[in-house]
Amino acid sequence: MQKRLMITEDGSHTLRVDGLNEHYHSTYGALSESLHVFIEAGLHKKLDDLPQKLHILEIGFGTGLNALLTLLDEQSRGCDIYYTGLEAFPLEADLWQGLNYPGLLTDKKAGELFSKLHTAEWGNQIEIVPGFTLTKIQQKLENYQHIGSMADIIYFDAFGPDVQPELWTEEIFQRIADITSPGGILVTYSCKGTVKRALKAAGFEIEKIPGPKGKREMLRGVKF
Repeated sequence: MQKRLMITEDGSHTLRVDGLNEHYHSTYGALSESLHVFIEAGLHKKLDDLPQKLHILEIGFGTGLNALLTLLDEQSRGCDIYYTGLEAFPLEADLWQGLNYPGLLTDKKAGELFSKLHTAEWGNQIEIVPGFTLTKIQQKLENYQHIGSMADIIYFDAFGPDVQPELWTEEIFQRIADITSPGGILVTYSCKGTVKRALKAAGFEIEKIPGPKGKREMLRGVKF
């Protein structure tokens, strides 16, 4: 399906998938949404426990924005990050190279690091920088077989439940719960009632927290 760049309200890019009438990130602000939902509500929540290492699983590697923001945040934290990004349909080089995220960030190495994330070989564990190791898996979530350490944080960033309802079911969330460590968290931008009920049925304790611009609330689940 054809994808094209769009500028969101905070000046950062998203991608529009014309065939699905869907966007990779919020049109109210791609960068601000990722910071709010995944970094502040997810990564920082776990970093409050002062862990020495964290295993993160992202459902929907997509533009690589969440991975880039996590990598840049880690540089000042001293916590080793092992990051797995699941993506069924990787972006073509001309698309990710056109994304403007590095130019909007203060870190002068953002562009170089963004390129390293996207050019890292799929299927292999790659140390992007000391303290941040990336594994990209080209596979649909329904077929994913997790190997290795359990995830401490799940970034659930799939297309919305109205577009891909098969990814937001109790069965899918149960599979995710099975590979999430005790006390691990799942964060997602969605706050639909069906999503909340499916997460609860899968064993997550759910809290509604303030959402990013354009969304009153979002969900964070804790695995016990």
